Amino acid sequence: MVESKGLNARAITAKIQRAIEIGTYANGDQLPPERELVDTYSASRSTIRKALNNLENIGLITRKAGSGTFISYEGPPEPDVSNVIDQISPLHLIQARIGVERQMARLAVLHSNRRDLEQLQAVLEKMEACENDKDEFSRWDADFHMQMAKATRNPLMVHLYEQINDVRSHAQWRAMKNIILRPDQIRRYNEFHRKIFEAISNRDSTAAVEAITGHMDLAHDDLIGAESLL
Repeated sequence: MVESKGLNARAITAKIQRAIEIGTYANGDQLPPERELVDTYSASRSTIRKALNNLENIGLITRKAGSGTFISYEGPPEPDVSNVIDQISPLHLIQARIGVERQMARLAVLHSNRRDLEQLQAVLEKMEACENDKDEFSRWDADFHMQMAKATRNPLMVHLYEQINDVRSHAQWRAMKNIILRPDQIRRYNEFHRKIFEAISNRDSTAAVEAITGHMDLAHDDLIGAESLL
């Protein structure tokens, strides 16, 4: 695992979770002892323990007294396609959005026209004006990303994002929204939205993908933190 400096418990939780989900750690593997994790992340033992508590709470590890900490993850469950929306957690949603929206950004850079950019800018300005209203921000946030999907000029991409927005209206997301969407955090999200818009306007696909990735990474880390509070 790549060494990181001064990470907090939420960020450490997110990094270890990703390592588990991509197979760096397999089901049944033993995590390094706490003292090694302290060195790896340049964190206090109490911070490491909080991160491990988070991972245990979401069912990714088990801790056995006298033996250590073991991975408890067999991969994502097989979905019931007849009722899939009810099985998608906010974290599943963010993980799916990362891949979809990176490609959306690339295609929007290539295919958006002046009208698309005007609509994106109009929605962005509405988001930036409602940082104290989480419900309004959520509505315009969903519209901003949908406008980006439309700017790809790809009907299938638009259809995919309609499904994503259906999931975002689910009760699980609303519960997370009430924890995460403080005014200061809304400002951080809007900083990424502004970078995304400017990159698309400047036809800079590298910057657009970087901005989307930063936005999704922030949302991912926020969801990890919010889940630990529920």
